[in-house]
Amino acid sequence: MMNLVIVTGASKGLGLAISSKLIEVGYKVVGISRTLSEEFKSLREQNSDSLFFESYDFNNVNDIQELVRRITKTYGPIYGLVNNAALGHDGVLGTMHESQIEELIKVNVQSPILLTKYACRSMLMKQQGRIINVSSIIASTGFNGLSVYGATKASLNGFTKSLSREVGKANITVNAIAPGFMETAMTSGLQGEKLESIRRRSPMKEMARVEDVAEAVIYLLSDGAKRVTGTTITVDAGSTA
Repeated sequence: MMNLVIVTGASKGLGLAISSKLIEVGYKVVGISRTLSEEFKSLREQNSDSLFFESYDFNNVNDIQELVRRITKTYGPIYGLVNNAALGHDGVLGTMHESQIEELIKVNVQSPILLTKYACRSMLMKQQGRIINVSSIIASTGFNGLSVYGATKASLNGFTKSLSREVGKANITVNAIAPGFMETAMTSGLQGEKLESIRRRSPMKEMARVEDVAEAVIYLLSDGAKRVTGTTITVDAGSTA
């Protein structure tokens, strides 16, 4: 039986790349996003026996328990959870609207914590599981205009470390992946000199790709990583070296 992995923010960008790689190596995947993209729809049509979709907006923190109940009832016990869904509002703190701050904290911190709370119950019953939180290098390096986003990602890092101690005795690993800047919809607003300055920071003179991060996810889900927990893997083409 194929192990079931939940991927949030699955319809595009990094989430789509992770979902694609997971089914390629033999996992059953439930992708969660607000809307079903054409790319995910096409991938699902080609892999109808292993790729599934659930629509959910993580601005809504009240129905997450019901979402997990529905997934386990429909698709079976959960082996892995990839908390990838996130918002990346770009703005100086002094002028950022309070509603945007609240939304960032709700989607980037509260929702993944609640989703993990309910998903890990399935893992605890099976005495095995993998939880992967997608963080960011911004959590440790900082970046102008991303202070609230950086705070939310640093929160995930702290959550990762403490939760790994709580659930380790049940053979559940909890790790984070910190991607650098990648060419996705979230960074599409970066143009010209700003984009080139990011590339120059890398000893490879390029940005990490979503496929690189997806490979790190595959590793953390594998038997080879069964004793890797409470840590953060950085995938940034060396820009923070």
